[in-house]
Order: sequence, then C-alpha cells, then structure tokens
Amino acid sequence: MNDQELCKKRLIDLSKQANRKGIVLFSDFLNLNERNIYHQCQKYFETKTESFGGVENAERQIIAFIPDALYYEWNYPIVALKITPSYPKFAEKLEHRDILGAAMSLGVDRGKMGDILVGHSESYLFCMEGVSEYFLQNFNQVRHTAIRVDPVSAEGIEIVQGFEMREGIVTSNRLDSILACVHKVSRSQASELIRGDRVFINGRLIQNSNHICKPGDIISVRGYGRFLYQSEYGTTHKGRVKIRYQLYQN
Repeated sequence: MNDQELCKKRLIDLSKQANRKGIVLFSDFLNLNERNIYHQCQKYFETKTESFGGVENAERQIIAFIPDALYYEWNYPIVALKITPSYPKFAEKLEHRDILGAAMSLGVDRGKMGDILVGHSESYLFCMEGVSEYFLQNFNQVRHTAIRVDPVSAEGIEIVQGFEMREGIVTSNRLDSILACVHKVSRSQASELIRGDRVFINGRLIQNSNHICKPGDIISVRGYGRFLYQSEYGTTHKGRVKIRYQLYQN
C-alpha cells in the first residue's frame, strides 16, 4: 500500500471511529498532498468534517471528524508556540528552514507540526497538544542561537505572516496565465508545473491549465511558494487583464 492509499485509509478510519464512538477525532497536520487526498475522500466519510491550522489560511491543517449526534463543545488540539532569541543582541537571522530543521532534529514527527510563521524578532510554530510540552522542555536552540519557547494565544499571530501586494497583467485569469505572471515563467513552464502535480488551489491539486482562478483563491506552487489571487481591476487598451495578488513571504 503506497503513501496515498495509507493516508486515504487513515482518514476514512478516523471518520468511522468518530461516528462509532460519538466523539470528535482529529488527524495530524496534513500537507498539501494529504489535504488533496482528504478532499477526494469526502464521499467516504461517515461524519461531518472541518479543517483548521491554527490561523486563517494555514497551509498545513488538521481535519476534525465530527459525528452528527455530537452534543458537547470541542476545540482543535493545536498549540501556538512563540519562539524568541534568548539573547537578541547575539541572535542570528533565523529562517523557516532553520526552525523546522531544529524542531525535527528533536525527533518530532512532521505531522505533529503545522505552519511556521517567521517574523522580524519572533517566530511561531503550531503543533499538536501532545508534543507541545516536549517542545517547551527541549526546544532551546536553532543553529547557534539560544531560544526561548512560550505558549501563546493564536489571536493576532497572522500579522507576522508577511505578504507583498503586487500587480500584474495577464491575458486571462486562467491558471497557467496567472502562474506565468506571478512566478515570472513562460506559459509552457507554468503548464509543466501544473502537469507535474505541483500546483494546489485552496488545498486541492489542480491538473488543468484552463482552470479559472477566482478572487480569494490561495494558490500554492511547490518550490515557488504561495500567493492569494485578490482581484481583477481593469483592462489594458489591448484588452489584457490587470490583476492584484498577495505574495506570501513565509
């Protein structure tokens, strides 16, 4: 059984267990490929489902399997951890890959960790409740920088997820045209990315270059990052479309 089949089986089993026991059960944090499998499995689930990653528009998300007869309140088992240098004056500039590498070097499975948001003077790591205490006790260094880790409320954390407002001109709001504009590649190269299963919109794998992008779509391209397609705001005198988008920095 390959990884895709195992993921599908695991999600369906969670739904069956939640329905049988009458309790909410949760997946680990799912990456884009796994979230796409989740969307493909919808018809097999025996419960309602919701997803969340700790903050709005998180890329890695937990799936909640919710029985129809549920009678109690529940919360996602997600903890937000704030990471700051112990000695800011001597701290290195830490990037996403530095924090992820240091966290994984502690032996924590990637599925137990969600998004990592990197700010100017602090960063945030989302993780499952079950590993949060382990991080608090053992996560004390990234590269050569000593750090402190504190649990915090997730409210307001999205402000550190920087993005850059940009504008562009496209022939249409077809996916290949927008990718070519945003990532400065040719239309044929954009189509290759799509055919290579590297492009996701709102967590779903998109394999059609003709797909029409809609305002509010979050488009992720493996190896290139992600952006929010915001809007069209007019046309040029040659009839091309002017667009606005937000390019995520983290």
